[in-house]
Amino acid sequence: MDASLGDKVAWVTGAGSGIGQAAALALAKAGATLVLSGRREAPLEATASAIREAGGSATVSPADVADPAAVTAVAGRIEAELGRCDILVNSAGLNIRRRSWAEVDATGFASVLAADLAGPFHTTAAVLPMMRARRDGLIVQVASWAGRHVLRMPGPAYTAAKHGLVALSESINLEECTNGIRSCCICPADVATPILDARPVPVPAEERARMLQVDDLAAAVLFVARMPARVCVNEILVSPTWNRFYTGAQTP
Repeated sequence: MDASLGDKVAWVTGAGSGIGQAAALALAKAGATLVLSGRREAPLEATASAIREAGGSATVSPADVADPAAVTAVAGRIEAELGRCDILVNSAGLNIRRRSWAEVDATGFASVLAADLAGPFHTTAAVLPMMRARRDGLIVQVASWAGRHVLRMPGPAYTAAKHGLVALSESINLEECTNGIRSCCICPADVATPILDARPVPVPAEERARMLQVDDLAAAVLFVARMPARVCVNEILVSPTWNRFYTGAQTP
């Protein structure tokens, strides 16, 4: 472990798996104190155990980011017990199997927007008072290539939510830069995470192997977190070298 973030408190949502879990492990390895949130407690405890076994510090605070009351409660505990939140990583998100215009219904559409757009709003709004008080803070929004490019495969709900998240992130920089607060929106193309299991057609192992890996995204989060407070990395657009959106491959 190193101590480059040894004085920081980081709250990571979606910390039980995928990019959120990898980011939490990387931030903890850099010395940050972690607060882990997600809908299921068992995976969060597994992440916390891995952090503690490596000599880091982590607490588990389960919450569905789509529930503003639950989010507010976690933020309240962070302030009461740790006194600050220096870094927020919004990694919680989902997509649905029935996602095309031919299949999606109002319930499915609303569930994606609740998790992928309203969720980051709730968590961001919950930590802004703590960050304003210290006149410092970093928010990392895990968006998607679909937040910059309209694609068929992710479906209209996910594409709209991630486009909204890109705009939400930059609106934070627009309004809060004078308070020392900066937001970075990371927009990855294909990443080998459990969300692939929700795709209409299974993704084979050889296809997953040439995608971005969760540790690649964790490294990006850590890069941003280690930047001096004077630096705002507004956006990172990243893809696998073998980018199927460029090659014309039609893997769904």
